[in-house]
Amino acid sequence: MSRIAVEESKKIQWSGELVSIQPRTRVWRYLLDNRTHYHLGFTLFFLSEEGNSFSVAISEKQQMKYEFSIGDVIQGSAWTKLYPEREFADYYRAGALKILKKSEKVMDTQCPWTGSVPEMAVYEERGARMLSKSLWKGTCFRCYYATMSNVEIQWDFDRDIKKYRFESFCYGPKSCKYYKPGPARSVPYKDRGPALDIGWLDDLCTQSRDWEE
Repeated sequence: MSRIAVEESKKIQWSGELVSIQPRTRVWRYLLDNRTHYHLGFTLFFLSEEGNSFSVAISEKQQMKYEFSIGDVIQGSAWTKLYPEREFADYYRAGALKILKKSEKVMDTQCPWTGSVPEMAVYEERGARMLSKSLWKGTCFRCYYATMSNVEIQWDFDRDIKKYRFESFCYGPKSCKYYKPGPARSVPYKDRGPALDIGWLDDLCTQSRDWEE
């Protein structure tokens, strides 16, 4: 069990204006032999009436049902997270979802992409590249091809000991003029110096599409 955990999860009521929709993903890392991406649903990022930012994890089924888009004002319920070091979104197990006001904003059809959100199968097929964290926070934050992933590092394979952190990735076109991978990412392992992911795993993850895809 994780050493960092909230004693119990609590149900809360929330509402806010949707400012970004991103795929919710988990990434398993093991040295430089494996970087596996799991696609779990979506993360909705909100701004409350009081000006507070928060995020809510939802399922793919919920997103496909309600077709949430940037600018929607939404309310619902959710639960606080039990393991803050493992889960990036603030709230989980969302329910009682309701759109209070539908957005009238014109969605972009180029980077940063803010139109109709793809299904999970599209993300799985496209594969992800590492994305600069500063870009994720700035230019790319509204883009539905950007994501902040929950990363699980296999630190000791024999004893099944893991370490956790968050990393930003991009599923967008390789030709995107804004894209930058950021610095190489270290992947620690017990009794070894950290291996560096300098981007060759990006090539493997996205080998099914060309420069314009």
